[in-house]
Amino acid sequence: MADNDVLRRDGVLVRITGFDDERTAYFGVMPNGHTTQLTFPRQEVFDVGDVLLVGTDFYRKVPHDVWPLKPRVGIVRRALNEGVVLETSDGLELLEGDYPASIMPGNTVQFTDLFGIERVLWPTAIRPGESDHDDDIKQYRITPGSDPSLTFDSFGGYEQVIARAKELIETQLGNSAQMRAIGAKPIKGVIFTGAPGTGKTHLARIIANVADAQFYLVSGPTIVSKYVGDSEETLRMIFAAAQADKRAIIFFDEIDSIASSRENDTNGVGKRLVAQLLTLMDGFESKGNVVVVAATNRIEDVDPALLRPGRFDWQIPFPMPSERDRLGILQVQVHSLSIEGELPLEDIARRTEGWSGAEVCAIWTEAALVAAKDRRGAIRANDLITAFERVERVMNYGTTGIETI
Repeated sequence: MADNDVLRRDGVLVRITGFDDERTAYFGVMPNGHTTQLTFPRQEVFDVGDVLLVGTDFYRKVPHDVWPLKPRVGIVRRALNEGVVLETSDGLELLEGDYPASIMPGNTVQFTDLFGIERVLWPTAIRPGESDHDDDIKQYRITPGSDPSLTFDSFGGYEQVIARAKELIETQLGNSAQMRAIGAKPIKGVIFTGAPGTGKTHLARIIANVADAQFYLVSGPTIVSKYVGDSEETLRMIFAAAQADKRAIIFFDEIDSIASSRENDTNGVGKRLVAQLLTLMDGFESKGNVVVVAATNRIEDVDPALLRPGRFDWQIPFPMPSERDRLGILQVQVHSLSIEGELPLEDIARRTEGWSGAEVCAIWTEAALVAAKDRRGAIRANDLITAFERVERVMNYGTTGIETI
C-alpha cells in the first residue's frame, strides 16, 4: 500500500455495559440505544465504559471521546435532498447527510450530530409538557347529556330535513346490528349543505345527544396547526378515539375551510389535510358506531374526492326556512321564555321571508333586551315587533340595535 493510501475499516461503536463471569461474553450498547452481545476469538479484558469499534472481521478499543454525545430529540419539519430540517429546543437545525426513507415530517426522532437520525421515537410531534392522548382531543369532544335541552323538539321547523337526518344518522347509530344483519354497508359520511344560520351544527349536536353518542366538533381554526404534521395527527387521534367509543359522531364544521379543492391550495396545508382525511375515511372500518358528518355553505369548494362513494356521499340540503319553518322556530323559543299576552308570531313569520333560522332567533334576544330595559320580566307583543324592526335594520343596513334605538 502506498504511503498516501488510506485504510478504511467500517464498523460500529459499542460501549461496554457488562460481561459474564469468565469474560467470554460482553454486553454493550450502541449509539442508537440498541443493545448487543459480543464474543471474541480470544479472551479479552475490557472494562465497563470502554468503547470499541467493531467490524465484521475486526475490533479495537478506541478513545472514550469518540463516543458521540448524548442522543438528542427533535421533530422533523422538512426532508430535503441534502438532509433533514429538525425543530429542537435550540430552534431549527439542518442535519446533513442521508436519512431513512421512512422519515416523515412531524416525526419525533432521536439523533446525534455524528450518526444522524437513529430512530423514530413517535410518529407525531411530542412537545414539552404535552398531555396524554385523551387530553389532546378533549377540546374536540362533547359528551352526550351535557346539554339536556338538545332534543328534536328544540329544533323548530325543517320536518323533512330532521326526518332524513334521523334516518341516515340516528338509525345508523342506534340500529347498527340490524344494518349488519341485512348486509348493508354502514353509512360513513353525511354532508349538510346550506346557508349559514340554518341549523346544521345544532341539528348534528341534537342527533348525537339523542343517540347518546360522543360528539367531536372539528373546525378550521381548531385543527390547523402551524407545525407540519400536527393537524394530521390530531385527525388520526379523533378518528381513533371515536372508533373506541360505543357511538360517536365526528362533525366537521365548515369543512370547505379545511378540505377545499387541492387545486386551489397554495401553501400545502389543505393538501395534507385532505389527503389525511381521505386516508381516514377509506381506512376506518365502521361497525356502524361512527358517522362522520360535515357542514358547508360552499359545497362547490369542497375537494371532489371527499364526495365520492364511501366518503361523504350522502347529502342533506338545508334550505332557507319557509314561513312554516320560521313559525316553528319562533314557537320553539316561546317555551323557554317568559311572555305576557298574545304574541304576533304568525305575522313575524310572514314578514321574515328570506331570513335564516339564526336571524329569526335573534328577534327573541332583542325582544328580551327591550323588556329588560323597561324593567319588565316578560316579553309583550310590542317588544317582539320592536325587536323585529331592529333586527331587520341590522340586516338591511348593518347598523347595531344600540345605534338605532
